[in-house]
Amino acid sequence: MTERNWWSRRFIEVLDSLGLGSGLARGRRDARAGSVLSMSLSTSVVVGQVQGLAATPYRVRIGVKALSAADWARVEAALAGSALYAAKLLAGELPPGIEEVFAELDLRVFPGTLREMSMDCSCPDWEVPCRHLAAVCSLLAESFDTDPFQILAWRGRSRQELLTGLRTLRSEVVDEDSDAEPEDGPPLADCLDSFWTMPAKPVVRACGTTSKPDALLDQLDPLPITLRRHNVVDLLRSAYHVMVRAVRAEGDIQ
Repeated sequence: MTERNWWSRRFIEVLDSLGLGSGLARGRRDARAGSVLSMSLSTSVVVGQVQGLAATPYRVRIGVKALSAADWARVEAALAGSALYAAKLLAGELPPGIEEVFAELDLRVFPGTLREMSMDCSCPDWEVPCRHLAAVCSLLAESFDTDPFQILAWRGRSRQELLTGLRTLRSEVVDEDSDAEPEDGPPLADCLDSFWTMPAKPVVRACGTTSKPDALLDQLDPLPITLRRHNVVDLLRSAYHVMVRAVRAEGDIQ
């Protein structure tokens, strides 16, 4: 299998940068041949069983440090602050800029050094990664390609926990926008003579267009619809912004 999504390719690039690339091609061949009998991922650790030359399968472990609850709270707040990031995650994708979001918080999505990872295998081979570790790394990249939330689960936040947190935070953002005080017009008693008269130029007041023209889209559940490989919600979001800018340029929105 060739990794199709940027996050699985990025994981392979990280392994290459850590000097593990030389054994990955061999590990990929072993994985395709069915040598990996099982693999499970949980917070901080991936465990696999790989059939080698011995009768008993070798036990492989790949560990990475999980982020703390406080760190995840900061990450969720940063992600919820961007409608695009939240929409991508709610649609089951990792937004391309997520690594930058983590980096701004002095955190990482992927391990940056070998010291951030631990690898061991019960085989007698002294090389790290051995071919059994390499096979599990290859299969792990493929599993990330299918489900990117496994990357975040490895770091300590499950899909359900993350999405629930984002929905809660996004609803708070929208509620804050909707609680903004409307602009007060003149008292009714001062404009009775002209109240029923059409103004020379109709005034259109667009609720929320000052800061959040796409706020309505944040209330929708993810739509599994794409157009030319783009999610339809992202296309609508861009269209809303373009329309509002065009109307503002004509001076019709106050």
